Amino acid sequence: MKISLGPLLYYWPRCDVLAFYEAIAHSDVDIVYLGETVCSRRHEVRLSDWLDMATHLRDAGKQVVLSTQVLMESGADVALMRKIADNGIFMVEANDMGAVHCLEGKVPFVAGPHLNIYNIPTLHWMAPLGIRRWVVPMEMSRDDLALMLADCPSGLETEVFAYGRIPLAFSARCFTARHFNCSKDNCQFACIKFPDGLVLRTRENEDFLVLNGIQTQSARVYHLLPELANMRDMGVNVVRISPQSQHTLYIIELFHNVINGQTSVTDSMLEMAALLPGQACNGYWHGRPGMEQCDGVI
Repeated sequence: MKISLGPLLYYWPRCDVLAFYEAIAHSDVDIVYLGETVCSRRHEVRLSDWLDMATHLRDAGKQVVLSTQVLMESGADVALMRKIADNGIFMVEANDMGAVHCLEGKVPFVAGPHLNIYNIPTLHWMAPLGIRRWVVPMEMSRDDLALMLADCPSGLETEVFAYGRIPLAFSARCFTARHFNCSKDNCQFACIKFPDGLVLRTRENEDFLVLNGIQTQSARVYHLLPELANMRDMGVNVVRISPQSQHTLYIIELFHNVINGQTSVTDSMLEMAALLPGQACNGYWHGRPGMEQCDGVI
C-alpha cells in the first residue's frame, strides 16, 4: 500500500510552500499531488512554480500528479485547466468533468474525489475514458467501498482519503472574505492568515466547520490510521494524507511505519493524538454521520 500527499488546500506564502515541498522530497510519501484546487485568486504559487516543484519531486523518486481546480468560475480558470491537462509530462488528477473531457482517450489520469463516483455503473463508465486511479468520495463507507472493489475494473487503482479535514463543499462566494466584511473580488487574500483554515464555532463554542476561502471543511480531522490493515485486505492501493501547516512529515512517518509493520497501531495512535489540529472523526467510514468518532479511536 502506497501513501499519497493530497494537494495543498490552504493558501500559504510562497516561501512556505517551497520549503514544505522541499521537505516532502525527502519524506516517505510515494505520490504527491500538486496544484491549486480551491481558488484561482491565490497567486503566491503559479503553474510554472508547480511544474518546477513537480520536476524536483520526480527527480527525488516521487510520482507526481497535477491536480485541477474543483470549481471553475471563469474562462481563465478553464484555460489554466487545459494547460494542466496538456502539460505532456505529469499525470493529472481531474476534479471536474471538464478536465475529464480534456483528458479522456489521450492520457491516463486520476479521477479525483470531487467527481463523486459513488456506484459501480459510474466506475465502469469512467474506466474506459482512461482513468488509472480513482479517489473514493470522502462520504463513502467501508461497506459501500467493499461492494465497489468487488466489481472494480481490472488494473484500476483505488485511493482513500485517510487523514485531514474533509472538504465538504465549494461555493461561488468566499466565506473567509465575508468574515472580514470584504467582497470576493476585494478579498485582500484574507485566507493567507489562516494556514489551516478559519474555524467556525457554534453558539455553544464547539468547533463545527472550517472556512477555507470558497471551500468549507469539517472542523474535525478525518483519521483512518487504525483502518490501514482493513483497507489493505479490501484491495485499497493508496491512502491519502492532506497537508497541514504543522507535523505533516511526522504524520507521513507514522502512516509509513504502520503500513510496513515497524510500529503498532496503538503506539502510533498515542503519538498521533498530539498532532491533530482538531478532534478526530471517522464516522463516514463506519456508515455514520461524518463528525462522529467510532470504535473508541482517539
